[in-house]
Amino acid sequence: MFSFRKNKYHSSKHNNINTPLQSEDEKPSSIAARVRELEIKSKRLTTHLFTGEYHSAFKGRGMLFKEVREYEAGDDIRFIDWNTSARMNGTYSKLFEEERELSVYLLIDTSASNFFGTHKQSKKDLITEISAAIAFSAASNNDKVSLIFFSDKIEKYIPEKKGREHVLRIVRELLTFKPTSAKTDIDKALRFLNATTKHKSIVFILSDFVDDNYQRTLGIASKKHDVIGIQVFDILDKSFPRIGVVEMYDPETNQTILFDTDDKFSRLHYTKQFDTIVGTAKENFKKSGADLLEIETGQDFVKILQQFFLRRK
Repeated sequence: MFSFRKNKYHSSKHNNINTPLQSEDEKPSSIAARVRELEIKSKRLTTHLFTGEYHSAFKGRGMLFKEVREYEAGDDIRFIDWNTSARMNGTYSKLFEEERELSVYLLIDTSASNFFGTHKQSKKDLITEISAAIAFSAASNNDKVSLIFFSDKIEKYIPEKKGREHVLRIVRELLTFKPTSAKTDIDKALRFLNATTKHKSIVFILSDFVDDNYQRTLGIASKKHDVIGIQVFDILDKSFPRIGVVEMYDPETNQTILFDTDDKFSRLHYTKQFDTIVGTAKENFKKSGADLLEIETGQDFVKILQQFFLRRK
């Protein structure tokens, strides 16, 4: 029996709803224009919305020892240095300063299901815009940014670096990169992250999370890093309109089926499969102590990210 478990099919009657981000013959000048457009949009967001919220949300994730000084009223008693206090015959506190330089990792799911979209943009378009906004926010905070493209393997890794030119390179890759595999393996991406990063970092995972069996490695990553999942989806991932019998194609397995959208039980099963995908992701992130956001194509992701940053303060 054919399974809808992955819930990432699109109708052949709606060929215009699944648009790749870059056509085969897209010119370099067009790419440059789109990079510039994303830079302007992202910088506007970071200047007026994200800069303070981003910094407040992630400051203090790393603290560096600065010095020991005599205890003063209001000092946190947890930071009293008892060895120094005994040696100096007084009460002394350890002082720490915020670790200013952070590293931000963007784990980008490049599997074929993310090329799907019916409302203003594809899931890949949405991932690209969110990633660009986060990257420029990090750059404005003088943080390093790294990029990992993954399917069912590591497609490409760009090591962490700071600066505008580096972020522009990342944006170009987000717009133009073409994966060699159509499938998904989040566990493999997290294993690569855990093996690659040697220090505590902020990790954003952008995917539709149409996958399972990654909870253990997510838990390991969350113990070391500050992990935030951003689950993207399209309205047709949730439910299908009644438009008769349609041919549906799974781009990750190359399977095609006929789906009767007028059949109540088929539509109910389709919706339940989406609920399972979302529920599994929520459960995995909750067990791992990591955050998970849900953003729909065409939705105002700026407001969602801003509210998330404010909650993190």
